[in-house]
Order: sequence, then C-alpha cells, then structure tokens
Amino acid sequence: MTLPLLIEAAELKQQLQNPDLIIIDLSSEENYLKGHIPGAIHLPASRLLCGQAPIPNKRPTDEQLADLCRDIGLTENSQVVAYDDQKGPWAGRLLWSLNIAGFDRCSVLNGQLNAWRNAGLPLEQQANTATPGNYEVSIDTRYVADADFIQQHLQDPQVQIWDARSPEEYRGEKIINARKGGHIPGARLLEWTDCLISEDDLRLKPAEDLLEALKQSGLNPEKLTITHCQTHRRSGLTYLVARHLGFEDIRCYDGSWFEWGNLPDTPVEK
Repeated sequence: MTLPLLIEAAELKQQLQNPDLIIIDLSSEENYLKGHIPGAIHLPASRLLCGQAPIPNKRPTDEQLADLCRDIGLTENSQVVAYDDQKGPWAGRLLWSLNIAGFDRCSVLNGQLNAWRNAGLPLEQQANTATPGNYEVSIDTRYVADADFIQQHLQDPQVQIWDARSPEEYRGEKIINARKGGHIPGARLLEWTDCLISEDDLRLKPAEDLLEALKQSGLNPEKLTITHCQTHRRSGLTYLVARHLGFEDIRCYDGSWFEWGNLPDTPVEK
C-alpha cells in the first residue's frame, strides 16, 4: 500500500478499511474526543519532542523514536496518514520524525481535519488504540541540521535557510524566549501560513503558486534547504511543503530560534 505524500480527504476515505493503514490524530486530546476520523489513533504532539533541557523542542532521542513507532503500531507494511488541529505543523513534524526513523510511507491529510469536515465525511468519538508494532527503526540524520552545521555553511551558496516564522520575528521586532532577535544571516522568509489557501481552506496552495512564492522569497528547490521557526513546530509544515514540491535535500533545524537566539556566539541579522 502506497499513498501520495499529500492525500485528499476523499482518497483517504476510500482506504479506511485497509488493514495496513494507520491514521494519526495529533490534535489536542479534547478535540480528538470531540470527533476524529474513524480508526484514528491519538498521539500527543509532545511525543515529537525530546522534552529534555536545554532545548526540549529538539527531535526525540533514538529510544523515544523507537517507542513512538512501536506505540502507533508501525510495521514494515504500514502506511501512515497524519493530521492535526493546528493547520498542519504537527502532522508535518510527524512526517519528519518518521523519516528520521527510516520510515517513508507517511502521508499528510491535505487540509487537516478541517478538510475532512468540509467534505461532510463521518467522524467518531470513541478512542482507538494500536496493537504494538514491530518496525525496526534505522536512524537517518540526513533530515536534521544543527547549529554547528549551519554556522559552517553560512557562506555556502548551495545552502539556503527557509525561515517559517512571522515577519515581526524575522526582523527582530518580536522576540520569543530568546536573548536576541532577528534571523540567521542570509535566511529567507516565507511564513508557514502563506503556504495555505486560506483560513477557511487549510489545504496547501497549488504547487505552481507555492513554487512562485518560493521564487519570490529567494528560495531555490535545487539547493540544500534548512527550514526552521521558533521551536520547529511551524517548520513542520514547511518541511511537508518542501517534500511535496520535490526538494532534493530538505533538512530541519530542530533547535530553531529557541536555540539560535540564546546561543552566545551565533550571528544574527535584522
């Protein structure tokens, strides 16, 4: 069973009875219990973070990733479809996390639960649990960039940084949990929500529109691209967008501005 990276609600509905399908709901527990896609398993978004000082938003440890894969019932034959209640960043971060675990058959519901509801498709309220999986995790760190890697490549013309934060954060006018504001030198701004059709339609914009927006922001899909935000939540969506558009080398800086903006020796532009 192989589904496209970005799956539409109607296409997902046709697969609900497939025994290899694992649907992951990354909404709040309250919203999950109010109504979710039939068969969906609730996964707290906190499971996608290491939760350890000094940068708790970094990726889960190898052991935490293995536990996550087991707990959602992952096997070699599984196909995962993820969605959330926050416009897609957690679903994109789960995609990234599973990619690090060596698993690539992961899709994201285009438009999240909002799209399912807009299509008039059924919801259920009872909680679902998974049979523990036996997937053997094989860690692939090609999808991760750290502060040292970024500093070593600041002058590399083949490396670009996609800043997914707001313009106010990018310009240093708004500082969140950091000692300094601004952006990584040379970083290009394309706010994560600019990838969505509208507040009412949370699907991604057509590929040609996304590519034009990237071009206008100075981002080239053929370059090694590092995306980040404040805690690598919002940049979960930009990772999804990059994968969807066929970026050849897309990595996430999971430390994000929470780390960069607090390190004493990291350069900043405003």
